Amino acid sequence: MTPSPRVLGFLPGGAAIGADGELVLHRRPLTELAGEFGTPCYLVDEDELRAQARRYLTAFRSRRTQSRVVFASKSFPSTPIYRVLAEEGLSCDVAGTGELELALAAGFAPADVYVHGNAKTEAEIRAAVEHGVGTFVIDNGDDIDRLLRWAPAGQHVMLRVIPEITVATHESMVTGQPESKFGLPGVQAREAIARLARSKLDLVGLHCHVGSQVLDLDSFARIPAALARYGEFAAYNFGGGLGVRYADTDDPPTVEAYAETLTQAAGACLPPSAEILVEPGRSLVARAGLTLYTVATVKRTGRTFVAVDGGMADNLEVVLLDLPMQPAIAARPDGGEVCDVVGRHCESGDRLVRGARLDSPRIGDVLVLPMTGAYSHTTASNYNGALRPPIVLSSAAAGARLAVRRETVEDLFARDRPATEEPR
Repeated sequence: MTPSPRVLGFLPGGAAIGADGELVLHRRPLTELAGEFGTPCYLVDEDELRAQARRYLTAFRSRRTQSRVVFASKSFPSTPIYRVLAEEGLSCDVAGTGELELALAAGFAPADVYVHGNAKTEAEIRAAVEHGVGTFVIDNGDDIDRLLRWAPAGQHVMLRVIPEITVATHESMVTGQPESKFGLPGVQAREAIARLARSKLDLVGLHCHVGSQVLDLDSFARIPAALARYGEFAAYNFGGGLGVRYADTDDPPTVEAYAETLTQAAGACLPPSAEILVEPGRSLVARAGLTLYTVATVKRTGRTFVAVDGGMADNLEVVLLDLPMQPAIAARPDGGEVCDVVGRHCESGDRLVRGARLDSPRIGDVLVLPMTGAYSHTTASNYNGALRPPIVLSSAAAGARLAVRRETVEDLFARDRPATEEPR
């Protein structure tokens, strides 16, 4: 069978059309993997993940020696993913003690960890200080107060400023606009810079972020100048946000074009010796991941509904943002009937894909939802008592292996505490 450009264009590099016309990953049919590990299941092409990490490192280091790629770990905060990216030489940003502990356990050196968050608690700051993390990204004056109480002299910090750059993306993904909840605006940012200059903390640079799923390079090109107006520093963190291809009509910039845009713009207005940092998340992990489901029901009521054994509990961002995903039946990936792919949860909004084209969907089919490496595991929940899916890593050399087991019913009870026999 001739490979389907529509399907393969959204799947990781290890995917292909097998001799019998089925979708395979590293020569294993997806139907076979679904049978072995069950569904729903997060399947990650480890080779694709490593290749994208290397692509980022090469793209920036070849253009500016003083550069650093920092994994925006909120996009996929799981120990096996952290481990792969630590092995590839990336640094890591975390928001909260949970992400911090996972990142350190997976092998990231404390010095390579950047602590983010617009509402860092005293306990989180103390825990990060005790671990000896390299850099705190300060969001507000309260961060400064707490760090002055708990951080050692010379602790590296960066200040997050509002760049006043509004980008074209979903409103919940915009972060650099004047009214953003993240960072400090002009006058307050300058006051914080002056305060930090007088403190025991070492202000090494500035940070900003304009948004997520951004497909316009011009928006990124404006970032260095937005930071340059605050003066010269040793480092500038441009955040992340590079978009990916969810729909046929999406045309995201390449990593190389993104790196060229940022390094050229930085060269025009920032000190040549300054280190530049970027924080890819979605564009680093999205394509490496896919979700496998089993079709539970096909209902034709004037509109064809293909209901799967998962949904918003395992792919919440897809539902909330109505992302234009491109599903396929694993055994018959060429498309056909117009269908809505819906989940099993008790919400009318539990709709994964509107107007998908699926070839003769029927009960028991394995349905693959590509491009779910970012923010799927991140936002998974126990809606309707759903058990969070396993994470399976696959590579050409080692095949498929279970990296995170499926949640069990026993896990649902694990945090319960029995009531006392005698009321108090």
